[in-house]
Amino acid sequence: MRKLIYLLLGVLMCGAAMAKNEIGGHPRILLKSNEEQAIQRLISKDIKMKSIHEHILHCADGILSTQPVVRKKTGKRLLAVSREALKRIYYLSYAYRMTENVKYAERAEKELLSVCDFTDWNPSHYLDVGEMTMAVAIGYDWLYDFLKDDTRKKIRSAIVEKAFDTAEAGGFYNRVNNWNQVCNAGLVFGALAIYEDETEKAEHIIKKAVKTLPLSMDSYLPDGAYPEGYSYWGYGTGFEVTMLAAMESALGTDFGLSEHAGFMRSPYFMLYMTAPSGWCYNFCDSGKKISLNHGMFWFAAKTNNPSLVWYEYSYLNNFKAHAGEDRLLPNLLIFSKDMNYENMKAPKGNFWFSKGKKPLFIYKGGWENKDDTYLGVVGGSASIPHGHMDAGSFVYEKNGIRWSIDLGLQSYYTLEKEGVDLWNKAQNGQRWDVFRLGNTAHSTITINGEKHLVDGNVSIIETYQTDDCKGARLDMSPLYGKNIKQVIRTVNLDGNDDLIVSDVIETNEKQAEIMWVMVTAAKARILNENKIELIQDGRKMVMSVDAPLNTVLKIWSNKPVHNYDHDNPGTLRVGFVPVEQTDAIEVRKIDGKNCIVIEISD
Repeated sequence: MRKLIYLLLGVLMCGAAMAKNEIGGHPRILLKSNEEQAIQRLISKDIKMKSIHEHILHCADGILSTQPVVRKKTGKRLLAVSREALKRIYYLSYAYRMTENVKYAERAEKELLSVCDFTDWNPSHYLDVGEMTMAVAIGYDWLYDFLKDDTRKKIRSAIVEKAFDTAEAGGFYNRVNNWNQVCNAGLVFGALAIYEDETEKAEHIIKKAVKTLPLSMDSYLPDGAYPEGYSYWGYGTGFEVTMLAAMESALGTDFGLSEHAGFMRSPYFMLYMTAPSGWCYNFCDSGKKISLNHGMFWFAAKTNNPSLVWYEYSYLNNFKAHAGEDRLLPNLLIFSKDMNYENMKAPKGNFWFSKGKKPLFIYKGGWENKDDTYLGVVGGSASIPHGHMDAGSFVYEKNGIRWSIDLGLQSYYTLEKEGVDLWNKAQNGQRWDVFRLGNTAHSTITINGEKHLVDGNVSIIETYQTDDCKGARLDMSPLYGKNIKQVIRTVNLDGNDDLIVSDVIETNEKQAEIMWVMVTAAKARILNENKIELIQDGRKMVMSVDAPLNTVLKIWSNKPVHNYDHDNPGTLRVGFVPVEQTDAIEVRKIDGKNCIVIEISD
């Protein structure tokens, strides 16, 4: 009931604000008139922020000699074009406002006219529309006094016809993932930009966003974990906080959206997703490379907690390696304009646990040493947006080396161009034939050679948070068919931070064939009937298998299975299979039940 009341209240508040027509003059989105002075003060005293500012100006100078973008799709997407347009228009508009040099405004106007001449912004893949709308909205608002009347009119018409009028058919309003956030954000930017000329339509867009965004924000409940993983947090959350900041600057309110409990806990998820090695925990469709997430600076400013950008601020020492082609990079300066990051303290705590849609346990040995130990264990279901059959898998770092890894995502375009039905999540959908997405390519258990059940949901039923035992216990039983009575996995570190994986597997009447896998980037060799040596960066670990049944230790290649699979160089899988099928697993007892125990120690 509380949730329903909150949602209705948000919509009523939105209507009240619109009725009063309380919207500022241009520029009003993100950075109001004269707020450039706050950024000037920031970059005068913070050399890292100054380097960001200078980089944006340098990029803007480079854009001056380029031709405007053209409407050219890659596969079914226009997204690369929308993103390039957003970067160009945002950077040029920022450069104009900070320097007052008209060359930037003139070049931005050419870009605006070009994209507004497109036949459409590709509404069949609505992310493309969302990002393009944000681009032209920023240009319209920030360059308002410079733009010719005909240009303004053309931009307003484009926003209405190519964005507002296509929104209902965009397929994102009922989604619970980043589509909801990104598309709503772009449309709200459009509404805030042309509000006084298209009041009725702008009000509708804003009200619809306030009503539907909680669908995606609820995905963060209860503890802040973003089920789509590290990379998509940066995308979905980054665009949403940009929208919230725009609402605040233009209307003086975000209609209570930023009070969402799960959403406001999410920066802690990102802190713990960053491992000591400098890689992220890359479950689901995420690469392992860390990135500079401007959204973290919004959370730091909103909560007045500089520690939330403990990692982000350090990335500014070499921000080009972490920011890449971040089209929203000016956000970082805008969100930081009233912050002071001197004497920042490291975050506190070593454990993080979420019970959300993608249950997650993380242990971090510390915050400042790359040799600190790290353990991440994940549950959940493959059915979530961008999900893999990775439930029960884990990543493990010790002495600065990631011994157990996740292969991460494969580029969607490389699969779609080969005709792979990537987004069919049915049990027999082709998505699960992609090597990196199926269960056999993750550090988990496969039984009888079958795929995990797509709708099976693995819960974390217990966590361990002491010096001598750090880890989690998962009920993996829902991943398997009727022949399997119970599968309980415990993944923990002992007092020496050695990894111990204990699996209880109970069958019904029929026998079961078990495939136990750990994915690694180490070189491996079998030492004897129950030990595999792992060697990486001059260090060694030994994986020991303690099982009563006759097992064969295995080292599997990660070479592509299909013509559409990417190669996985420098990686392999280690583990075991039983010599014969078994209907009983008997070894050490845990809670009175017999189990297989695998230990990895140096």
